[in-house]
Amino acid sequence: MKATIIPAGHPVVLSEGDGVTVLQALGGSATVTTSDGEMVRLSPEDSIEFGFVRPPQQSDKVGDSATDGFSIEAVWAAAATVYDPEIPVDIVQLGLVYRIEPSDLPSGNKRIDIDMSVTAPFCGMGDIMRQDLHDAVTALPDVEEVDVVLVFDPPWDASRMSDVARLELGMM
Repeated sequence: MKATIIPAGHPVVLSEGDGVTVLQALGGSATVTTSDGEMVRLSPEDSIEFGFVRPPQQSDKVGDSATDGFSIEAVWAAAATVYDPEIPVDIVQLGLVYRIEPSDLPSGNKRIDIDMSVTAPFCGMGDIMRQDLHDAVTALPDVEEVDVVLVFDPPWDASRMSDVARLELGMM
């Protein structure tokens, strides 16, 4: 099974029979430690296959184009389904999402431009979280294009975290 070493972001292959301990199973993927102490992120597909997370259900969908249409609230809600693999808090509560800007396309659908950051400038998981965010927002009704850019100015710091994140992390 393919996995990604945290925080480096390098690929690794776990062999059948390797023991793992689940650290968190949030946002559709699982973070586990291997028997040799490495922390790795499993893909959503492997996390489901091994029973660490449940498959998405119809009731999990943030919006339904037949009834809801587009809303900026749905975009923020979709972003809140993405978790930092090292921290059991979603990227919205962590303050990693700096900007979400929708615009109209000629088709009548939306383009969503998003700026996000990471908790450390050399975090190897940035591209993975960026792709998770892209995929979550792309799945929304009436969204045709999504561009997620990793930004480092201003640099992220703990003051960007919500009270919910601080409480979850024992900082309050």
